[in-house]
This record gives sequence, structure tokens and C-alpha cells, in this order.
Amino acid sequence: MNGLDDSMLDEDRSGCPVEATLSVVGGKWKAIILWRLVGGTQRFNELQRSISQITRKMLTEQLRELERDSLIIRTVYQQVPPKVEYSLSDYGRTFIPVMQAMAQWGLVHRERN
Repeated sequence: MNGLDDSMLDEDRSGCPVEATLSVVGGKWKAIILWRLVGGTQRFNELQRSISQITRKMLTEQLRELERDSLIIRTVYQQVPPKVEYSLSDYGRTFIPVMQAMAQWGLVHRERN
């Protein structure tokens, strides 16, 4: 009826699955960073320009956490000046349908206001 099966609602086994998701992608910036990477690989400065309000320090921190959680891949090219690119990992791409649903919901919500 609501698209949820009983295992999703049974928190006694391993905790709330929404909490598990938010522990990886929660906060103000991570989902936005991932959304920007859906379009393809980007360099640090490209990401920072596309997320105008994020500081360099915060972007660095969030990228490190996303890499640690295997959602993105950081590729370093040995050249001068150094070139670093970020892209979604295969695991990170499994989050795309969730972000698409969030985007769709956001459009509907924005129209209500």
C-alpha cells in the first residue's frame, strides 16, 4: 500500500534504515555534492563553483567522508600542477534513484509554496 515492507519498519533488528542512510549522506552538503557528480566527473574547483555557499574546508571534509564511505572516487593525476577529479563510484551510483526521488519531491514542494 505505501511501498514499505514490514522489514523496513522493524527497527528492533538493526535500527532505523532511514537513520542508516542519513548517517552516510545526511547533512547540508553531501547529497548536493553527489547530485553535482551525477552529471559526470568534476574537479574540486568546479564543484566549489557549482555549490557557491560551501567553503573550501567544508567541501574538502565532505569529499573525504564520501570517499571514505565509498560513494565517490578521488583520482589524482601526477602532473604539475596536481590534478584531482571526483566521480561517483559504482556504489555511489546506486544512490541516484534516491536523489531523483528527492529532486522530484523538491519540485512538488517548491510548487506548493
